[in-house]
Amino acid sequence: MTPPAQPEGLGGMRASGAERRSGQAIRADRTVARLATLLVLVDGRLPSGGHAHSSGVEAAVADGSLTGLADIESFLLGRLHTAGVVAAAFAAATCHALIWPPSTDPPGVADPAQGTDPAQGTDPARGTDPAGGTDPARGGDPVRSGDPARGGDPAAGVLATRPPATVEDLDTELDARTPSPAQRSASRAQGRTLLRAGRAAWPVAAGPRAPHHPIALGMVAAGGGLLPADAALAAAHLMVTGPATAATRLLGLDPLAVTAVLARLADGVAATAQRGAESAGLPLRSLPARSGLRLDLLAERHQRADLRMFAS
Repeated sequence: MTPPAQPEGLGGMRASGAERRSGQAIRADRTVARLATLLVLVDGRLPSGGHAHSSGVEAAVADGSLTGLADIESFLLGRLHTAGVVAAAFAAATCHALIWPPSTDPPGVADPAQGTDPAQGTDPARGTDPAGGTDPARGGDPVRSGDPARGGDPAAGVLATRPPATVEDLDTELDARTPSPAQRSASRAQGRTLLRAGRAAWPVAAGPRAPHHPIALGMVAAGGGLLPADAALAAAHLMVTGPATAATRLLGLDPLAVTAVLARLADGVAATAQRGAESAGLPLRSLPARSGLRLDLLAERHQRADLRMFAS
């Protein structure tokens, strides 16, 4: 009686059940390690300088437009859907550019000499997508290579192209999307401090000395072995937690109630992060360019204030 065929392992050899379980355990270990690194990166105790910035909250409290929990929830939601989308996209794009520099092919590009995907072992001729998805001709999505809901990185194979820009290009592009001089100054100050903290922990690549904060976040994420989707999630998370902490201090709010506000915003943070991750491999001109005019005005007003608790 012929034994049932077993799935192939590395090198075309048959993989035993123990080998398959071992491979799954290795992947699980890598995922847990990434999550552990991500937790360190977004920990409020990381000396990245974020505690010195209110991100417009102090100016809003001063002009009377932010007085309680309902106001802070609306403020954070507006910030998330404007500046948050841009920050998540540029953090992911920076991480993407550093993980897959222009001199190498990103993971998921099929090997024409073998006809298979070196990362997945799939055969493009059989209708599979070398990025790990499905054949576009059969209704698949050629843009996404991983399902975020299943732990995949939606930016891992965006457009199946090489990174379109350098970190310096991305920093310049983000500068053009930040019309407020006060906002630019605060972003670069936070970026410089974050780089210093990041380099103390991980091998962060060389780049601008004082990049915008999302650029620095992408650089540190790449140095810590994270993926573009992780960088986007960190950016979206920090977009609301920093101002929420500032509001708690300025208004004397109940920290438990503020935590409940952040919990209600969790889905919005996840959606913003996913959009940012999906933008990671786009050309510079196609990256999000949403603006928050009120945030710009608050930043300029705060810079001119005689008495300030926060730097921004």
